[in-house]
Amino acid sequence: MREIVLDTETTGLDPREGHRIVEIAGIELLHHVPTGRGYHCYVNPERDMPADAFAVHGLSAEFLSAHPLFGAVADDLIAFIGSDPLVIHNAEFDVAFLNAELAAAGRPPLACDFIDTLSLARRRYPGAPASLDALCRRFGIDLSARDKHGAEIDCGLLAEVYLELLGGRQPGLDLASGAIAVATQYTAATSGVVRPPRPHAASAEELASHQIMLAGITQPLWLAGG
Repeated sequence: MREIVLDTETTGLDPREGHRIVEIAGIELLHHVPTGRGYHCYVNPERDMPADAFAVHGLSAEFLSAHPLFGAVADDLIAFIGSDPLVIHNAEFDVAFLNAELAAAGRPPLACDFIDTLSLARRRYPGAPASLDALCRRFGIDLSARDKHGAEIDCGLLAEVYLELLGGRQPGLDLASGAIAVATQYTAATSGVVRPPRPHAASAEELASHQIMLAGITQPLWLAGG
């Protein structure tokens, strides 16, 4: 299963107020694990940078003016995402900005499914802080490289957080229940045929063979005096 962890940085909080995307990053996952393939670009917002936004990500209007407009990178971004689900922390925010930019560039809105790790975290840890920083601290993920918000850095952190929310790096811990929770809230695209569970109990023939083997053991340790 392919998924894309995605994050954006912007000039503000609401695209309806004229705020724009200034940075986009994505990381490709296969079966929830990064493949090493990613996407990253800075975007010229064609406007000033409010002081409060600059304090968050440190991207100045002067720096961004040397980078392409969103319309110039839209096709590459769409091609990278494809039709696979997006994994986003507070998906409503990023999706609203992406669709506003796509509309302004004459492109249709995103049609893929979205997995909101903020909602997953709130469901799994009700009442606990669910920011990306808080989740990194909860899972012991190194935050030393995160001096300011940055789409590329935050994507890497979110990929680790997402894996932990689904049960962690050890297979079988909680991965199945986490995946079911995702599918329940979001209609993630699936393909292929689900195989029935394989039996793990020993057969009658295997049990009989085991008893014969035990009978042939002389002075078994489990009957020795302790």
